Amino acid sequence: MRILHTSYFLHLTSYIAIAIATAMMIACSHEEVSTYDTSVTGLDIWLGNSSGAVYESTSYNYSYAFEEGGVTFYAQISGMPVDHDRTFHLELFGEDAEIARSSVRLEDYILPAGAVSGTYKVYFNTQKLSDPTLFTQTDGHVSFCLVPSDDFMIGTENHQQFTVVLKNYLAKPDNWDTANFPHMALSKFFGTYSRVKYQFMIEHLHIVDFDVNYNARTSYDEETNVVSYSYVTSYLVQVMQQALKEYNSTHETPLTDEFGNPVEF
Repeated sequence: MRILHTSYFLHLTSYIAIAIATAMMIACSHEEVSTYDTSVTGLDIWLGNSSGAVYESTSYNYSYAFEEGGVTFYAQISGMPVDHDRTFHLELFGEDAEIARSSVRLEDYILPAGAVSGTYKVYFNTQKLSDPTLFTQTDGHVSFCLVPSDDFMIGTENHQQFTVVLKNYLAKPDNWDTANFPHMALSKFFGTYSRVKYQFMIEHLHIVDFDVNYNARTSYDEETNVVSYSYVTSYLVQVMQQALKEYNSTHETPLTDEFGNPVEF
């Protein structure tokens, strides 16, 4: 009987280990080529945040912008970046797509060279609604999806489309005409209410349903939406007067409210 020495088993074990490692490296190499093949790149799109949180839908209220406002969405590729810019496009669809189409603006969205993700917007213009009463009684629904191209294929599940719920109604603030001291009525600073005026204010002040408190010591408390008397008189009113002046100087017709009256501050 031939006796095999311990050294023989050690050499055999080493040979087997090397063979296995080599096979694994070859397999990984093939997998990497497949995973990062830039000739077929998927593009994920979603609402939420850049960290990856995904929302099924978000709302857009035409009343909160006198002209154009936007909804932010995110995009990210599966695979490796490339050394040149790539362009992608979105397609509008859904039950209210046709009646909302005139007010929607999409862009040639560009993913820059070397980038794997980006932040973008779809835009809605209140003044371009085919009917100003649209979505004032019933919410609308439109969706957006990627248009497949040579650069990008449709992304992974739950990242292939997103929906925007359309609204177009704005209530007159309860404190516009009356308020109990130390709260103060908005009409004292901004005059007679109209929907057009309030839309214009929201667009330029970026606050809604705010409260003027005579005793407030902080100019603007974002948490409570309270502004001080001095802040509204020395800043907010002036912002609106300047915004109105700029609007009227750049449009053939001065800003006019829904009653046919020129807007004044």
